Amino acid sequence: MDVSLICVGKLRESFYKDACAEYIKRLGAYCKISVTEMPEERKGDSPSEGEKRACLEREADLIMRAVPRGAALTALCIEGRQMSSEELARTMEGLMASSSKLCFVIGGSDGLSERVKAASRLRLSMSPMTFPHHLARVMVLEQLYRGFSIINNGKYHK
Repeated sequence: MDVSLICVGKLRESFYKDACAEYIKRLGAYCKISVTEMPEERKGDSPSEGEKRACLEREADLIMRAVPRGAALTALCIEGRQMSSEELARTMEGLMASSSKLCFVIGGSDGLSERVKAASRLRLSMSPMTFPHHLARVMVLEQLYRGFSIINNGKYHK
């Protein structure tokens, strides 16, 4: 199984990098994982809604080009569906039954373009709370690992 994680924004802090590296290493037992970082569009200090939308569309162009052909796309967004780890594992199984590739997308500080969301098979929300998108990357990788562990009856999930 090929799994792609596309993220808008670069990790700078070593603690985020270390946590991501740990889960990427663990995921290697279950899948081939790749993480692609996209640059976040630069905006002025007080961008208008139109400027924000234009930046999201430019980011969407890069994101959609990076989505592997035939991948089941999941957009991480606040209005997405919230689910337990067990539900996510079952959802991943369903997506894997129809595609050999899974792709998850985490937007930048302004979220994701509607175009990316519309192209997604699943809109997923981690929580009604707001998290830094760098922390969201760690959380998604951990939940992917937990999901694969559940699917494979591993001991990680208790």
